[in-house]
Amino acid sequence: MHEGQQFKYGTFNWFGNTKYRSGQLDTILNIKSGELFNQSKLDQKLYMNPSGMDISSLYLDDGYLFFQLQAQERAIRGDSIDYDILLHEGKQAIINRVTVKGNDKTHDHVIYRQIFTRPGQLFRRSDIIRSNRELASLGFFNPEKINVVPTPNPADGTVDIEYTVEEKANDQIELSGGWGGTRSTQTGIGLIGTLGLTFTNFSTRNFFNKEAWRPLPSGDGQRLSIRAQTNGSFYQSYNFSFTEPWLGGRKPNSLTFSVFHTLFNTGGESKTITDASGKTVSNPKRSSMSIVGGSLGFGKRLAWPDNYFNLFANLNYNYYELIRYKNVFVFNSGFANDVNASISLTRNSLDQMIFPKQGSNFNLSSQFTPPYSLFNGKDYANLSVSERYKFIEYQKYKITAEWFTMLTHKKAAEGEEARNLVLRMKVGYGFLGYYKKAVGYSPFERFYMGGGGMSGFQNFVAREIIALRGYNDNSVSSQTGDPIVARYTTELRYPISLNPQATLFALAFAEAGNSWSDFKYFNPFQVKRSAGLGVRIFLPMFGLIGFDYGWGFDRIGSDLNNGNGKGQFHFTIGATMGEL
Repeated sequence: MHEGQQFKYGTFNWFGNTKYRSGQLDTILNIKSGELFNQSKLDQKLYMNPSGMDISSLYLDDGYLFFQLQAQERAIRGDSIDYDILLHEGKQAIINRVTVKGNDKTHDHVIYRQIFTRPGQLFRRSDIIRSNRELASLGFFNPEKINVVPTPNPADGTVDIEYTVEEKANDQIELSGGWGGTRSTQTGIGLIGTLGLTFTNFSTRNFFNKEAWRPLPSGDGQRLSIRAQTNGSFYQSYNFSFTEPWLGGRKPNSLTFSVFHTLFNTGGESKTITDASGKTVSNPKRSSMSIVGGSLGFGKRLAWPDNYFNLFANLNYNYYELIRYKNVFVFNSGFANDVNASISLTRNSLDQMIFPKQGSNFNLSSQFTPPYSLFNGKDYANLSVSERYKFIEYQKYKITAEWFTMLTHKKAAEGEEARNLVLRMKVGYGFLGYYKKAVGYSPFERFYMGGGGMSGFQNFVAREIIALRGYNDNSVSSQTGDPIVARYTTELRYPISLNPQATLFALAFAEAGNSWSDFKYFNPFQVKRSAGLGVRIFLPMFGLIGFDYGWGFDRIGSDLNNGNGKGQFHFTIGATMGEL
C-alpha cells in the first residue's frame, strides 16, 4: 500500500454568478482554505447536502431549474488544490402544470390541497420536498413509492410537475381480546374484548351515494372512528369521533367532534335494588365510576413562524359519577363536573407517520378549567370532599420535544428498500397546578407512570398514563397519581420491512422518568432508569403493535421484583399509547 501525499483545499473562484455575490457563495460552501481535502464533503456542499444548504439548493429554491454547476481543479500548489466553480444560472422556471396519478381511491382534491407547488409560481425544490412530506404524512400512500417528476420546458422557461402515488390500505378493524388491569382498579382484572372501526379516508359527501359504498364511501380524507371495549359487567367503554381535516374545503382548518361513555363497576351490577317492602332503593353493594364526556375541537395551520406550526383548540366536558369507588381518587362517592378548554401549539416536520426518518415534533399545550374558587366565595377548608370537587378546577401544562435523525444514508437499490439506522430522542414534562392553595391539586387529570403505558382500559380521561418500560404498570407514581412528571427517551430504530402492508422495525431504548407529588420535591434529574429491546409492527387493519422487554435499574419502594435490575415484558397498541 502506498498512501501518497495528503492534500488540502486551497482557494475557490466563482464564475458566471450574477444572482449571488461570490462572498455569499463562499458562506454557503463553508469550506476554508487549509482544510483537509474531502471529495464527498465538496460534492455535498455543491450538489446535495442532506443536513443543510448547498449551492444547488440555493438556486433551485429560487426558481433556477435550468441551473448548472461544474467544479474544475485550477491548480495544485504544493499540498493545496485551487478550484474554479463555473455556474450557468439560466432563467427562473415557472410551474406550468401540476398533475397526480396512481390514486384510484383518494380524490384528486385531497392530494392537490396538500401540494405546495402551484401553477404560475416559481419552481422551488423545497416546495417539492415539502409536498412529498405532506403526502406521506396523510397515511393514505406508500411513503417509499411517492415520486415527483419535474419535466422542464426550456423553450418557454416552464416546468410540468407530476406526482405519482401508490395507495395503501389504512382503515383499521380491531377485533381483539386481552388481559388488562392495574393495581388501582380493585378487582378489575380479566379478559377484555375490543371491537373498533377506524376509517381514515372517509367521505361524508358520498354517504348517500350507493355507488360509493365499496365497502364504504371514501376518498375525502375524513376520519371516522367507532370503538367499544368491555369485559362484561366490570368495564365498558364506548367511543365515537369524527374529524374533517379541511373545514370548508379551502384552508387546512380541521374540526373534530367526539363523545364517549366509560363505566367501571366493581360491586353490584345495578344501581338500585328492590327491598323487602317492594321499594326501589340504592344498591348498598354497588361500587362504580361512570364517565360521560364529549369534545369539540378546531385546528388551524399557521403561516408564522413557518407553515409547520399548527394551533389546536378544544372545548371539553366530562361528567363523573362515583359510588363507593375506593382507592383511586381522594373521594369515593359523589359527582364531579369537568368543563375545560385546551390549547395546543405544535410544530411537526416529521417526514412520515409510521417510521419517521428525519424531522422533529414539538408540542406545547395547556388545559384549564374556570377558577371557580376565586369567585364563588366558598370556604374550601370546611367543605366536604365530594362538595369540594363537584366542579373540578385545575390548570395543566405539558411540553414535549422529539427529534428523528438518520445515522446512515444508504440509497435504495432498484426494487429494494433503503434501510437506514434512525435515532429518536424525546423529552417531556407535565405539570398539574391549582388556582387556590386551599383547594389543592385536582384528584383528576393526574399522571400515572410505569409500564408500557397500556392499562388495558383505553380512553380513561380521568387520568393520564405515562409509559416507563422496565417497571410495573403505574408503579412509579403514587396510587392516586402525581401532579408532576418528567420523561426522557432515546431509541435506535432499524427497519426490517418498510412494506406498507406490514411495516416492521426493531429498536433498542434507554429511558428515564419520574413523577412527584408536589413542586417542592420536583427534581428533573432524580429519575428511574431503564433500557431494553423491542419491535414495532404496523398492520393496516390493526395499527401499530409493540413488544418491548425492559430492565429497570432502580428499585421502586421495597419491592425487590420491580426495577432493581429485573426485566419486564410490555405489550402496547397504538402509536401514542403511554406517551408524554
